[in-house]
Amino acid sequence: MTASKINTKIVKATKEDVDDILKLIIELAIYEKEEKSVVATPELMVKNIFENKYAEVLLARTITEDGSKGEAVGLALYFFTYSTWIGAPGLYLEDLYVSPDYRNQGLGKRLFGELGQIARDRECGRVEWRVLKWNKPSIDFYTECLKADNLEEWDTMRIEGKEGFDRLIGFRK
Repeated sequence: MTASKINTKIVKATKEDVDDILKLIIELAIYEKEEKSVVATPELMVKNIFENKYAEVLLARTITEDGSKGEAVGLALYFFTYSTWIGAPGLYLEDLYVSPDYRNQGLGKRLFGELGQIARDRECGRVEWRVLKWNKPSIDFYTECLKADNLEEWDTMRIEGKEGFDRLIGFRK
């Protein structure tokens, strides 16, 4: 059942929103066919997002008539980087997700609008993110609607987990 045009608000997430954040992250992982890769726990999210402040989260919530907390239907999880070339911070969008029943209602644009305001307020030089090569609907949205540049000449590199870190540490000798 697809939701008709519904009123939503975008709010900065708090510790009390961790269960909703994790629910949306799992939905995203299912969409990306990577559900088994989600090992985040509420405890890790509280520690790393809200205590260590490694990331920040915006949530899109439905607006209820009685003023109670509405359903979380979208998120943008981001953190800040630094560009040596432009000498300024950058906002890196790790994940943006809108639940299927709430897509095509402008929520993605509104989340990006909030990110743009945050980037301006924090004097960032850029907003960056990655997208899976097979995700044509998102690529089209980013390039056609947002007018984002597709940096096809860059590849993502990754070293992950204890074994990978141990391999790096071995180079210290």
